[in-house]
Amino acid sequence: MAGKPHPPLMKKHSQTDLVSRLKTRKMLGVGGEDDDGEVHRSKISQMLGNEMKFALREPLGLRGWILISAVISTVMALTALVFPDHLYETVFEDQLSTTRVSVRLYGGALLSISLIMWNGLYTAEKAIIQWTLLTEACYYGVQFLVMSVIFMEIGSVSNGAIIILLSQVLFFIITLTYYYYLGRRPKKI
Repeated sequence: MAGKPHPPLMKKHSQTDLVSRLKTRKMLGVGGEDDDGEVHRSKISQMLGNEMKFALREPLGLRGWILISAVISTVMALTALVFPDHLYETVFEDQLSTTRVSVRLYGGALLSISLIMWNGLYTAEKAIIQWTLLTEACYYGVQFLVMSVIFMEIGSVSNGAIIILLSQVLFFIITLTYYYYLGRRPKKI
């Protein structure tokens, strides 16, 4: 008996053993669904909450809409900064050289809003995307009101101005729709 060698000891690797990993995670209370249907990856995400649930439930086309809005705002802002006379003539069909400063100020403000939109495109946090959409909706709403008052004072409306007013209404509606659907709580099944 003393001369018989013992077989080599086999070490169990729990990282590769899926059954023991599942048992450990179940015992710790992670990996399963909670009452809201969320699957937590760790106890920390259970206690602090996580934004991973948002990434799965964002409205269809939201990122594309934010990208389109950011590109349009950036192009309009750069046009207002570089070619203020051309932008003014397109909208009002009038030629005034005294409006360059105000059109460039408009371009600077719009460029700032477009930077907010670019930031909203690359974030995963629901609150930031909601604030981005709310900023965009306020911009389109205020711009529509201001331009409508200006056209009522002038008394004439160009074709370019009508297109801009209609696009502002359309963009306002689309942005508010995404804002509404983003803020809704998902239905529990």
